[in-house]
Amino acid sequence: MINLMLGDCLERMKEIPDGSVDLTVTSPPYDNLRTYNNSLDWGEHVWKPVLEELFRVTKKGGVVVWVVNDATIKGSETGTSFRQALYAKEIGFNLHDTMIWNKPNPRPGDTRIKRYYLAFEYMFVFSKGIPSVCNHLRVPCKYAGEKSACYSRNADGTLRLDRKAKTQNHTVGDTKIKTNVWDCNTISRKDHPAPFPERIAQDHIVSWSNEGDTVLDCFMGSGTTGKMALLNNRKFIGIEKDAVYFEIAKQRLGI
Repeated sequence: MINLMLGDCLERMKEIPDGSVDLTVTSPPYDNLRTYNNSLDWGEHVWKPVLEELFRVTKKGGVVVWVVNDATIKGSETGTSFRQALYAKEIGFNLHDTMIWNKPNPRPGDTRIKRYYLAFEYMFVFSKGIPSVCNHLRVPCKYAGEKSACYSRNADGTLRLDRKAKTQNHTVGDTKIKTNVWDCNTISRKDHPAPFPERIAQDHIVSWSNEGDTVLDCFMGSGTTGKMALLNNRKFIGIEKDAVYFEIAKQRLGI
């Protein structure tokens, strides 16, 4: 099932029933970094109601992945991303995880600015209670098959002797659960100023939902979340305010 909606997400989300969405994967505007064809209105008076609507439509046990970063104004990062995360907690979400999208190919910054090149974005994982789904992604272990001592410690820093015997002959397995820092190169598209990598969308969709679940992107853009949702046998609801990007998403999704 595909349901694409053209219009303001605050208005169109009202058409989505309470507690009907399993997972949202979205990347909202980053302060004033992009104008999106002069359609952007993204102050606190907007993002607070958006988060409230997301809480309403999310199922108990559902997850919202909120990929965001901050602008730097007059030498200081705005901190908007942190305010959004704290507000999500205030309205009832758990801040289940603060993940990092690490960019191995960051765009070089201005060398006159006394700071290091920006090479990451936040991926806040908000949950409505304990997540109902967590399909851990796994990666190969560098030291697979080798012996490893795994020690636990008490609160005062001393070793837990009751666990030492159980762990001192531990054999490293072939794979391990990924960390919450995900490496993924940025991409570029001529038809959208801030494209979302398919792999980031793919990995979150697989992690926090099952086949047949409903995935929402309320800032659909060029339709990356929708494309990966459909490829992974999920239902998809996409909302986009800009008519040009909406048509691009329709083409990518075969509508």
